[in-house]
Amino acid sequence: MIRYIAMDTKIKNELYFVVLPMIHLGIDRYGFTEEVLTLLPEKHFATRFFADEMNNYLLVFKNRLKHLTGGHVTSYDLLPEEQEDGRYVVRVVQNVE
Repeated sequence: MIRYIAMDTKIKNELYFVVLPMIHLGIDRYGFTEEVLTLLPEKHFATRFFADEMNNYLLVFKNRLKHLTGGHVTSYDLLPEEQEDGRYVVRVVQNVE
């Protein structure tokens, strides 16, 4: 007999904002260059932002949250952290149920 135990499991994934440049190599978009905002789980890969840059990226991310939540992902907490050089990294807590 298999027994299932219901547990209130809330997972918090700790991630960080990372801005990466991308250069396309495909034939129809060769050389097209853009930046991509993504999340990685390692702080040492986090992009260090000046305050004004960080605020712009926070706004972009907040405006896209409706596309990043659903299913088991219920919400995100955005936590800017000032670094010793005066710039910021953004820690993102992804809340999962």
